[in-house]
Amino acid sequence: MAPALASLTGGVGGGSLLFIHWNPDVIAFTIGPFGLRWYSLCWCIGLLSVFLLEQKLFKEQKIPDEKFEPLFIYSFLGILIGARLGHCLFYEPEYFLSSPTHMLEMIIPARMGADGHWHFTGYTGLASHGGTLMFIAALWLYSRRTKVPFLTVLDNIAIVTPICASAIRLGNLMNSEIIGKPTDVPWAFIFERVDDLPRHPGQLYEALAYALFFFVGWWFYRHKPERVGTGFFFGLCILLIFTFRFFIEYTKEVQVDFENGMMFNMGQLLSVPFILLGAWCVWRGCRKAEKLKG
Repeated sequence: MAPALASLTGGVGGGSLLFIHWNPDVIAFTIGPFGLRWYSLCWCIGLLSVFLLEQKLFKEQKIPDEKFEPLFIYSFLGILIGARLGHCLFYEPEYFLSSPTHMLEMIIPARMGADGHWHFTGYTGLASHGGTLMFIAALWLYSRRTKVPFLTVLDNIAIVTPICASAIRLGNLMNSEIIGKPTDVPWAFIFERVDDLPRHPGQLYEALAYALFFFVGWWFYRHKPERVGTGFFFGLCILLIFTFRFFIEYTKEVQVDFENGMMFNMGQLLSVPFILLGAWCVWRGCRKAEKLKG
């Protein structure tokens, strides 16, 4: 069913408001027996955008092509492995660590069904905090192999990463997952696969914010290219993203039961170290850039 606008009387605030009924097909298109999900398509679009933009940065900075080629593999594996492990260990450790079978489910895109057979599910749980940590580790390994300075690698990746994060959140929106809390704002979404309550479209908020952060980073790069290699862009990226993540969590439903009753949910707690690291990197990058100018 395609998304449509509809009038709803007696919303959360008791008024008559215009809400967005949301129930798109999770499959973007099919080719024979193969169906490509919107979520997968958004991931591919995000990664392709990062690939092309990062290639442009490398060329502008005269970094040899042969050093760019392995970057994509390191980045993709780092993000995927980290995001998957992050979800399993941060949000559902009681399930995934309860048996060897469940531990195997952390690694393979399938789950053991009640019938005793494996069923392909894809990686249905991914956490950005875990993806970020493993991503940084993967870039460190890439830097060691290619001899491209680590801070240069981090800064270049950070300039373009928000555009991929934006695409991924649009994928979450198409899946009707990571939904917001009930609200009566006129742009509320009714996620029909979940319930009939108007809710904050938290995924859309994040997608728009990350797209904005991309343009902010790109603007700084065009006006302050000498800061590449100081850690400034890496700090700016994670400072903006995780500060926004901290506050946007107030509009989102809890993802796992143990978060009920917590003053700060898991997403907020995991964001704090990144916020502090980002602020320190921005401060250090500015100081280093001033010293280089002087």
